[in-house]
Amino acid sequence: MTCFTGEGPFSHSALDIKTFAMAMLKTDYRDSTKRNMPRRWFDDLPHTHQALDDAIEQGALFCNMLMEHRR
Repeated sequence: MTCFTGEGPFSHSALDIKTFAMAMLKTDYRDSTKRNMPRRWFDDLPHTHQALDDAIEQGALFCNMLMEHRR
């Protein structure tokens, strides 16, 4: 993007799900996989590998993690 506009439109700060899980579960980064995440973080959503379905699934996972963290 910067080559077209002269500056990047996005911030460089982020929080990814795996790092958030690592902090919540107090585990190593390599151990912060879906397999080791609590089932309660996952909604019953289709896992189709289609972009929209994957985005919805990831968004729901992050929201569930965030709600638990805020409790």
